[in-house]
Amino acid sequence: MEPGRAGWLLLLLLLPALGAAAPGEFDPYRVLGVGRSSSQADIKKAYKRLAREWHPDKNKDPGAEDKFIQISKAYEILSNEEKRANFDRYGDAGESQGFSQQQHRQFHRFHDGFYFDESFFHFPFNSERRDTSDEKYLLHFSHYINEIVPDSFKKPYLIKITSDWCFSCIHIEPVWKEVAQELEALGAGIGVVHAGYERRLAHHLGAHSTPTLLGLINGKITFFHNAVVRENLRQFVENLLPGNLVEKITDKNYIHFLSHWRKDNKPHVLLFDHMPVVPLLYKLTAFAYRDYLSFGYVYVGLRGTEELSSQYNINVYTPTMMIFKEHIDRPADVVQAREMKKQLIDDFLSQNKFLMVARLTSQRLFQELCPVKKSHRQRKHCVVLLTEEGEKFAEAYEAFLTFAVANTKDTLRFVHIYSDRQPEFADALLMDEEKYHGRSVVVILERRNNAGKIAYKALEEAWQGSKEDNFILLDLLDQLRTDPGLLSSETIVADLNDELAPMFLIRWFYSTVDYISDWWDSLFHSNWREMMPLLSLLFSALFILFGTVIVQAFSDSSDTRDAPPSGKEETAAKTEKNDASFSKESNSRIPKKSFVEVTELTDINYTSNLVRLRPGHMNVVLILSNSTKTPLLQKFALEVYMFTGSSSLHFSFLSLDKHREWLEYLLEFAQDAAPIPNQYDKHFLERDYTGYVLALNGHKKYFCLFKPHRSGDEGGTLGSCEDYDALQHAEARGKSSCSPGSRSIKNKLHKLSFWMERLLEGSLQRFYIPSWPALD
Repeated sequence: MEPGRAGWLLLLLLLPALGAAAPGEFDPYRVLGVGRSSSQADIKKAYKRLAREWHPDKNKDPGAEDKFIQISKAYEILSNEEKRANFDRYGDAGESQGFSQQQHRQFHRFHDGFYFDESFFHFPFNSERRDTSDEKYLLHFSHYINEIVPDSFKKPYLIKITSDWCFSCIHIEPVWKEVAQELEALGAGIGVVHAGYERRLAHHLGAHSTPTLLGLINGKITFFHNAVVRENLRQFVENLLPGNLVEKITDKNYIHFLSHWRKDNKPHVLLFDHMPVVPLLYKLTAFAYRDYLSFGYVYVGLRGTEELSSQYNINVYTPTMMIFKEHIDRPADVVQAREMKKQLIDDFLSQNKFLMVARLTSQRLFQELCPVKKSHRQRKHCVVLLTEEGEKFAEAYEAFLTFAVANTKDTLRFVHIYSDRQPEFADALLMDEEKYHGRSVVVILERRNNAGKIAYKALEEAWQGSKEDNFILLDLLDQLRTDPGLLSSETIVADLNDELAPMFLIRWFYSTVDYISDWWDSLFHSNWREMMPLLSLLFSALFILFGTVIVQAFSDSSDTRDAPPSGKEETAAKTEKNDASFSKESNSRIPKKSFVEVTELTDINYTSNLVRLRPGHMNVVLILSNSTKTPLLQKFALEVYMFTGSSSLHFSFLSLDKHREWLEYLLEFAQDAAPIPNQYDKHFLERDYTGYVLALNGHKKYFCLFKPHRSGDEGGTLGSCEDYDALQHAEARGKSSCSPGSRSIKNKLHKLSFWMERLLEGSLQRFYIPSWPALD
């Protein structure tokens, strides 16, 4: 035998042994701590236990994030029977069956004479060569929902969806590194989603390919469609920000800008710089503090800013930031630096978020300015001036402002409120006493809890701003430091009205503009996968429209050619035609029974009724609780009765009191990709899922979802107090209650029959899951 042929034969014989001899390779069984014969239930329990223990949000260990990624990857492999079998057979969970990556690497170690190596292409085929610079930006689904989405209301996020075996991901990597570091230093958020390990999050974001870049701001997703270069990415993030964050200030408008503090109840910030355009760092800062501060930018190199620079003695060669509060002739605070850094700006602004005597215009502002007492040493007292608008009360307000500036302390906060705009708040404190009517009053208060309970003391006489008033107030504040019991009165105040909230028409207009812009962007940039549902709906509507017109035209022409029949013949013909059409249309819908057979889905029949359901069969499951069982089952039977003729449909109900965890696990796969809700509901355990209906396809592992009909919507009264015997059931089901409670519960399933029509047509959205969870 030739030596070369013998070497090849020896190599082929040794390959299986090499593939099995890698003790340091990834083993999902070892990661989850389960055996190779473990059931899916055991694997799921092990995953839940380890995920809770090693979640980065709860475990502060430096290696917690890497450990959590390994746990997620191991569960992804073992929860999928195909991947699990592939790993058991070849030691690989990927697509390469029979020749794993492990064997691939051992092949190169075995024969150094082969010059062909994957490093020749500089491609990271395995995790050892993958760049680790993105690890600190990796996002998980729960982390994204609980933290990133709420945080997007303070700063925009640039997110990259990547995966292994992605050539294009390698090409954009140098640009991505540079831009990510630069934007993060400026205050933008950076995120990376690995589609292989976080497939659920990638699907939630609407990413169908890799690499995909998108922006997230105010909970809204925007896709990046241009060439991946530094300038385009910077401009993309800048375009995510609202256009009115920073106002250009010159000699002509600076007085008007700074005088606006009385109307919007905010300090005003001016940045003096020699850059002709507003720096991105300043825009990002303005977005983060937009609820507290108003921002203006002065380009000192522009003509028309000389008076402004001279007025405040600005050094035109050094960036300068000033904060103005109640007095526009002098800044309340100033910072200068040759290079403005994000940390320096954040420290400067966080100390100046409020006016010296801010006006209470909302409950949120009241809670921030007057926090609840946490301990005896952390007492915060608010000195409130209750006054009204107009020149008549201006003198009292100016005297109160002067007193506040002279007596500012960490434990005191001076605020004022317009009594005519917050009448409930004023009445709760003043008890509608006649001596305070039409006059300014000073009240010292302390919030005791978040339910509105406060302790307070009002000055005996109305506040006029005289020296005597100042001495009385100062004496009370001195006594308060040693005697907290001075606040002897207690009351409960209602939440303040939001005085600065935009009107309904304005909010509606902005929502309409956002919807139109999203539709316009998706029309020109969406791929065919995203456009197919819209195109399918459009062509279906056109087909139905033209088909109806053509049928009507032919029927009209045939009627004109034929002579009109006699009355008896016409009646007989109509009766025969209706009977024939009914027999054709409802042949597949004729109920085989005079009642609806609805069984409870339990752990005993779970496998036979769902997991091992025959191909083509579906189980329609109604979610109910013990208190809503009877009315919901009655309404459910009425809605689905006409569909019981199909042998492929099974009808069941699931108790929410027993199996809430199973239902919430499924509903996590039914979240919309975009838009993302503005606020994540942290009280998910209190959600009412009664009235939800799920059509479960056990063989193909997907489900369709019906959400309850709102009682206030159109047609909500159609489901009230139906006679259950109207279906001509052979068995008497008892009398249904006509109380308002049962009526509203039944209305939850209004229009379920229309949903069943779409289910049989196959036009409902399908939500796929990796495997059916155990029904504990």
